[in-house]
Order: sequence, then C-alpha cells, then structure tokens
Amino acid sequence: MTVASHSVHPPDTGRAAPERPAVRAPAATGAPGDKTRPAPEKPRDAFFDNAKYLAIVLVALGHAWEPLYATSRSAAALYIFVYAFHMPAFTVISGYFSRSFDMRRDRLQRLITGVAVPYLLFQTAYALFRYAAGDTPSFSVSLADPWFLTWFLVALFIWRLTTPLWRIVRWPVPLALAIAAAASVSDLGSDLDLQRVLQFLPFFVLGMCLKAEHFSRLRCWPARLAAVPVFAGALAFAYWAVPRMNDAWFYHTDSAQNLGVPWWCGVLMQLAMFGCSLVLTACFLAWVPGRRAWCTALGAGTLYGYLLHGFLAKGSRWWDWYDADWIHTPWGAVVVTLLAGAVVTLLCTPPVQRIFRFAMEPKMRWAFRAEPRLRAAPGRTT
Repeated sequence: MTVASHSVHPPDTGRAAPERPAVRAPAATGAPGDKTRPAPEKPRDAFFDNAKYLAIVLVALGHAWEPLYATSRSAAALYIFVYAFHMPAFTVISGYFSRSFDMRRDRLQRLITGVAVPYLLFQTAYALFRYAAGDTPSFSVSLADPWFLTWFLVALFIWRLTTPLWRIVRWPVPLALAIAAAASVSDLGSDLDLQRVLQFLPFFVLGMCLKAEHFSRLRCWPARLAAVPVFAGALAFAYWAVPRMNDAWFYHTDSAQNLGVPWWCGVLMQLAMFGCSLVLTACFLAWVPGRRAWCTALGAGTLYGYLLHGFLAKGSRWWDWYDADWIHTPWGAVVVTLLAGAVVTLLCTPPVQRIFRFAMEPKMRWAFRAEPRLRAAPGRTT
C-alpha cells in the first residue's frame, strides 16, 4: 500500500535568491533561485515499490485464505505464516519513509489529503457497503471506530504525528516496545483501534531508525540463502501451531486478558511476536528484487489495492462465494490464490489509480489557506 511518497523534495529555504542580471542560471539546473522550473524529483526506488506490491499481494492472499482456515490445515498454516510478517513489513517501510516527517506545512497538508481524507471517505463507503449488503440493520458511520482495513490509515496518521517525538528520544525502539507491551495488557477499547495502533508501533519506529544501507545488506545472496531455511522452519511451525495456538495473537487487537491468559503472557508474546515478525520481514525483504520489474510501477498504487480489495474480501463472505465444495479442495485453493493475486494486482494499476485518485490523493487546494509569500530582502547599495 502506498502510504508514503518515495520522492524526497529538498527543503525550501524560504529566501529569494539575489538578482543577477548579467548571469542567469539555466532552467535545467534546478537552481534554487530559478522559479520558472522546479528541481527534478528524486526517482523512486524500485526496491521499495516492489516490496510494497508484494506485501499488498500477501495481504490479499491472507484475506482470500481466511474462509479456508477451518477446512484446510495447510491453508491455515499459510494464513498464520503470512500474517506473521505482511503488515509488519508494510509498517517498517512506512516508518522508513516517514523518518523525515515534521510539522512543515506541505507535509501536514499531505498527511491530511493522503491519509485523513481517504480514511473519512472509505470509512463512509464501507458503512454504505455494509448497509447495502445487509450486514448492518441501519446506516451509520463511526469515525472513532475503524472498520476492517481502515485501521491502518488511523495508525499511520497517529504514527506520523508522533514522528518528531521519536527523533528526540534516546532509545526509541525499546521505548516503543515498552508501550506495545503495556498495550498488550491494557483494555483500550475500540476507539481508533488504539490496541492495534500501539502494538504495531515498534515496527514503525524501527523503520524510522533504519537507513538505506540496512536494506542493502539484506539484498545479497548470503542473506537470501539464509532466508530459505528460516521461511521453511516458520512454515513448519505454523503448521504445527494451527490447532495449538490462538491466531488472534497475530491481529494485535486484544489484550492478554481478553484472550484468556495471564497478563505476563501478553508481555512475553508481544516481545516474541516482534522478534519473529522482524526476522520474517528481513527474510521477505531479502528476496524482494532491487531492479525495475513489471510490478514496480504497481508499487505506487498499493493504497488503492489495499482499500479497494476490502469490498471484494467482505462481499465474498456475505454473498457466500466460498460455499461451493470445489473451493475447499486443493486445486480450489490454488484457484482462489491466483484470483486474489490477480484482482489486487489489477486494483494497483494506473487506470484504477486515475479513476479513484479523487478519493486517495485529492489535491484539495480549496481547503487550505494560501501560503504567505516572504518578501525578498532589499539589496545592498555600495
């Protein structure tokens, strides 16, 4: 899901360059004093676009496998395996691209138009969809209670607003882990889905602390080869854990007490899940291609795929698409997997982005005051 822009713009100093009639900087250089043509944007990194696309495909596959959980232990194992790292990976990447966020005017506007507004629109759209499908007896919109996929938009809004605070504390990741552990033993209710927001917080803060070289170290063959047995072991453990472990731990939506275990189990599970998810996220990123591929352009549309596929994921349950017996056979599970991957890929494509850009990336210049212009300092006279 596209939750952060890959283009990094140089900060505007807010000062006008002195006039020099005799020497004019060429427009193509992007000189700070040239107001006729802006400096070129930094090109997008193919590695992160590929990673976001692959992560959103895993999100869609997880939702497609969920109805098969009760009838297929293999599907349940794949479901647990994917849920252990797909959203942590997304959150780490979101934190990495939020590390320079501050309270600058343009970044606050982007936070509103790129996160808050899509939340309001899709929270309303999902409420209409639920009512039309008969899932709720009456139409109502609760902006304080995120539904299904919209929790991530609330989380991203809160995480980004706190970014300046994480940059000034001495041990940001341990502090975020302590907050997540405290949340795992607290009953925070459903308002803004704070339980999940706080339990995923360490992944966002970790992403903020990472640098480009950390990701580069993963993109080597020794790391990729080491990831293979780790993935195999995680799959085997997931298969073993299906009848023995409550999968609610992977959602991070409940406290330990609500899951029927002592409070200290919540703290231990929070730390264990963080470590496990972090290792699997590293293994996943190790196998993400770093060069441009056919799917690279789709990385810019992952927010579209993320939010739009939710209508199909929920509609498939309400309209009994999984009631056919053939779906619960091995080849039926393969068909469901291929369809889910194809659909979410289609929803990330540029034509879909153009259609729904009004909801995902609205400009909304009308909603903001004009930025005040700074007067140029008077020139010196000799």
